[in-house]
Amino acid sequence: MVSRGQAPVVEPGLPELLEQAVKSRHLQATTSAFEAVVSTDVSFVAVGTPSRSDGSLDVSTVLKVCDQIGAAVATKDKQHVVVIRSTVSPGTTVRCAEILQSYATKASISVAFNPEFIREGTAVTDYNNPPYTIIGTTDPMAERVLREIYASVSAPIIVTEPSVAEMIKLVCNAWHATKVAFSNEIGRLGNTLGFDARQVMDILTRDSKLNISSAYMRPGFAFGGSCLPKDLRALTYFARTENIALPLLSSLIPSNQAQIDSALLDILVTEKRRIGIVGLAFKAGTDDLRESPALELAERLIGKGRELRILDPAVCQAKFVGANRQYIESKLPHLSRLLVARPFDLLKHSELIVVTQHVAGLDLIASASRNIPIIHLCCTGGDSVWSRPQSNNGNREVFNSAVSLNRMDPTA
Repeated sequence: MVSRGQAPVVEPGLPELLEQAVKSRHLQATTSAFEAVVSTDVSFVAVGTPSRSDGSLDVSTVLKVCDQIGAAVATKDKQHVVVIRSTVSPGTTVRCAEILQSYATKASISVAFNPEFIREGTAVTDYNNPPYTIIGTTDPMAERVLREIYASVSAPIIVTEPSVAEMIKLVCNAWHATKVAFSNEIGRLGNTLGFDARQVMDILTRDSKLNISSAYMRPGFAFGGSCLPKDLRALTYFARTENIALPLLSSLIPSNQAQIDSALLDILVTEKRRIGIVGLAFKAGTDDLRESPALELAERLIGKGRELRILDPAVCQAKFVGANRQYIESKLPHLSRLLVARPFDLLKHSELIVVTQHVAGLDLIASASRNIPIIHLCCTGGDSVWSRPQSNNGNREVFNSAVSLNRMDPTA
């Protein structure tokens, strides 16, 4: 069908594009991988990767096609670029590269992963107007070729590691599914409780500062405070009393708790006994300790026999008055003896530093000269103040920080 200029699927705008491309001889169809590869410079792999019964992606066809491409490239004496477009699990591009490189005897092969973000029914429009173009490669040749191919597409180009490019497609679709499920759960609440859920969601989406933005979208530590946990519990309580199923919203508190549990395990596995915690309030810039995940973490570490010192300038400044005092007396009555006012005092005590938030004094800790391991629980990545992350089973960023105690002690 394609060789006759006929679209094999129903997609607005595609029949016209195919007909024009075939007539101008810019597009030719073949069932021979060898023929396709030897007559071109770039191969795009866009085959199906269906779900297996266990939910994993079946990438066997992708690997088979790469084997066919490699066999064809082995007969060529010029550079060939292979671009994986299929949705795959992280690590697949590396596997493809290994297969292809085994054939690279006469010609070199460059490999990249280039995910597509097009929807059925609007595929042509989405291709011409993408939010961005992702190029997952460490190969300069693959990057250069793809930049040339997408030169006419008006969208920013993001070059990253193949594993990140592979994962962004899966994460984007998971986020889209989350938005649909969230909206539908609010809709079910509206149907039963008698409010206009569409109007609620319309107003929600008008907030581009927090609701529809990058806010709260960086992997880090658990949420807390007087609002998020309380309001989530209220919504799910309404649902239970009316027998409304809200599985997504009901999963958020357990998911948040799992983040605290994971942090605790990451700390305990180090087998360090004297631990310094940076940040105690539920977030930086406040002295509010209500439902603070850092406070719960500290409480559980003490229960495990760890000796703590805690640095949080805002909490120290609060002097435990009003609601904070009552909360502390019920949660950590001995907290006052654990708090320290200076980074020096924290470091002098600690075999391990745990950062839950960015507070004043963190730069001093990061720039010192004696090696103390640091577990960074708060937002990781570009805003991290440490430059050399070390692997910690893929969950956290762990850094070696060299701390000069003499330089930090004003009495030394």
